[in-house]
Amino acid sequence: MNKKGLFLVLTTAIISGFSIFVSKYGVSVINPYIFTFLKNVSVALILSALILVFKNRKIFLKLTPKQWLLLLIIGLIGGSIPFLLFFKGLTLTTAAQGSFIQKTMFVYIIILAGLFLKEKINKNFLIGVLLLLFGSFVALKALPISFGLGDLLILLATILWAIENVISKYALKNLEGITVAWGRMFFGSIFILIFLSITHQVNIISTLNYHQVGWIVATSLLLFGYVATWYSGLKYIPVSIASSILLLGSPVTTLLSLVATGKINLKELISGIIILAGLVLIIDLKNFLKQIKQSYVRN
Repeated sequence: MNKKGLFLVLTTAIISGFSIFVSKYGVSVINPYIFTFLKNVSVALILSALILVFKNRKIFLKLTPKQWLLLLIIGLIGGSIPFLLFFKGLTLTTAAQGSFIQKTMFVYIIILAGLFLKEKINKNFLIGVLLLLFGSFVALKALPISFGLGDLLILLATILWAIENVISKYALKNLEGITVAWGRMFFGSIFILIFLSITHQVNIISTLNYHQVGWIVATSLLLFGYVATWYSGLKYIPVSIASSILLLGSPVTTLLSLVATGKINLKELISGIIILAGLVLIIDLKNFLKQIKQSYVRN
């Protein structure tokens, strides 16, 4: 497995753990749609500046109509519609149930990647996937007893994110990770802005205070790190493996909660251990460490 890609995606998972921990405070004091829009815009501006300053300034001129269409689709079904569905869904179901549904995204990615990208799975990978599912299930505070409209909206959002990741993997064959990340954030921002305009929520931006702006800045920096490492890493490793590794963010968030509160939920601890065991199987950790050791010896 490509070491650079794996390292970048592992970094993404760690950033994700921090981001979830920080965002749960930010979204509680800001309209979630405004929160998402301003984060996306901020990251889109940062990526635009990086491309124009450090990359080839003609990178946008070199994009083909097909590549522009792919970036537009990635922004639509990855950077806008799913967020609107997800936040609406959370108002209609429990946070735990919504989180569990969202964590099953890697399952849909594995199916779609097998069908359209011809990615294959072996026995260890399959066992690892089952452990990831079981670990996510263990973290539930209560067993799901119903499946309502809120759960359906979150499931639709999760499936859209899965489709977007598979399309992104396809686009990365000929595009750089930073370009695909830019497409997701830039076009996603435009589509969310259209939604905010139609629903007359744009004026909320002018009412934000310094405290709220501070949360937006902090989470925007985390989001930038997330998309920059995710799409750059996704270019080099299968999307099925990459999406599975993202579940590492869950035990990272649990660890941060322990540090912040001094308390830990036993279910979350057990869940984290099971997820880590699953990831060891999926990335074939023993073989990966052997490759690193061999590279170190050669150098």
